[in-house]
Amino acid sequence: MSGAGTITLGGDLVVDRMGFGAMRITGDGIWGPPRDPDGALAVLRRAVELGVEFIDTADAYGPDVSEELIAQALAPYDGLVIATKAGLTRSGPGRWHPDGRPGHIRAALEGSLRRLRLERIDLYQFHRPDPEVPFEESLGTFVEAQSEGRIRHIGLSNVNVEQLERGLAMAEIVSVQNRYSVVDRSSQDVLDACAARGIAFIPWGPLGGGAADAGGALARIAAAHGASASQIALAWLLAISPVMLPIPGTSRVEHLEENLAAAEIELSAAEVEELNQAG
Repeated sequence: MSGAGTITLGGDLVVDRMGFGAMRITGDGIWGPPRDPDGALAVLRRAVELGVEFIDTADAYGPDVSEELIAQALAPYDGLVIATKAGLTRSGPGRWHPDGRPGHIRAALEGSLRRLRLERIDLYQFHRPDPEVPFEESLGTFVEAQSEGRIRHIGLSNVNVEQLERGLAMAEIVSVQNRYSVVDRSSQDVLDACAARGIAFIPWGPLGGGAADAGGALARIAAAHGASASQIALAWLLAISPVMLPIPGTSRVEHLEENLAAAEIELSAAEVEELNQAG
């Protein structure tokens, strides 16, 4: 366990509050296999050695590649929670397309179960609402799969507060995954809604796409702690809310170790407030 503490998903899955996002173990543009497959496997195994208990992926990462590598490196998953998603398709590097049709989600679920070598997915997330398909129609497929025992818990991703409320009217939603970082707080209202309900908030892009390396308050506080700006950005996320579950991702073991070490950094109340004001 790290200094991040734990969070409980759905009342029964207790995981360390610093997870790992497995998007970047694929090829450039999150497309195709990684340049160094053995390196990708090493990153996954090292993450677990360092106490990571929550690994987040999606069928769209590769597509399929991330899930296949996770199974190759880690199955069977002793004490691990593997979270994946459905609702996005790909047409090339960096190209993403929502697909919330029930038939697509059902097929995606079966594919993820097969690639991950699982009979049930612990956390299955609706990757992105599809403007061409009613939200309730898409989410209804997740609810059906849950009733069939194919998934344990349901999560949402890239939603607003109104969509979260609609989801909660249909099912127990145990997590929301939205973009959020010290430099991008556009989902602050969603984080607040999750905190009020005890729903885990999984910030994707937790390092702001590299913006965490910028100067200002981050640089000053990083220097004071002998840490990197990225580590301070992660420590801040853990400090501002007990429902926060960061999932920084990387394809390099050294970067992984640096990210996870951020859980041991204790920011003062004054430092947290300075970063709050800097956003």
